[in-house]
Amino acid sequence: MNKGFGKDKQSKELNLRAMAQEFMDGLQRHADMLAFNLASRESVQEKDYKKRSAAPQIMPSGKRHQNFEQMQAYARDLLVRQVINDCLGLAVTALNNSHFFFSLLKESKGSSNFDAETQKIAEERHHHFLSAPINVKFELLQQNYGVGSDSQTTILNLVIALKALIENNGILKSQMFPEGVNPILEIDLKRLEIEPTKNEAGQPMGRIVNDRKLFRDGEAIVFSDLEIQRTLVTIASFADALFKSVAGYAQSFNKKS
Repeated sequence: MNKGFGKDKQSKELNLRAMAQEFMDGLQRHADMLAFNLASRESVQEKDYKKRSAAPQIMPSGKRHQNFEQMQAYARDLLVRQVINDCLGLAVTALNNSHFFFSLLKESKGSSNFDAETQKIAEERHHHFLSAPINVKFELLQQNYGVGSDSQTTILNLVIALKALIENNGILKSQMFPEGVNPILEIDLKRLEIEPTKNEAGQPMGRIVNDRKLFRDGEAIVFSDLEIQRTLVTIASFADALFKSVAGYAQSFNKKS
């Protein structure tokens, strides 16, 4: 989904709205697939698992065949890892796609069209950004474009959470944190809160709020099914704010002119 630079000499037109919609459409597919997997896991019965396991009439290593309860736990752990990994991949995609626009806007001074020379300069800046680690990507956006994110800590802490899940059976260790960082994992998950007041049309109003999860050294990284779904909501909120920052950055040039 990352946008690349064209190699022809013609000007290109930026289309932020199309990029943002494409990203959100892809994120919705992730959310739908997660909902389907969670619903499937809730409805599967032990007899169905036994029937399906025995269907080939032969197993690669029958002595290692796991029972229903064991596979339930394993499948759940695998799902959590996969969703967090997907969330991080989506966050990187949002950062990369946004930087594509930031870079071109900076070099073209806010113009929606740019020539080959502008493209070349922006391309060099963008390629450096693509190869940067995720924490450096956040730093570069702040340094070069004045763009910060209140989701930065959560996203970087999801990196540590995934490391614990993959390398230490989900147990957090202080050694997993960067040097000098307080070894407490803070992860803010977004949710919709319905307010008691209604709008002029009599419809309920809602706002996005955070639920904070804290993990300390030696504790297990555990998420409920709903919390796992909210990690995707958190990424959607992060990306939406980031894309709006691109639009705001473009408008800032209009104010200067």
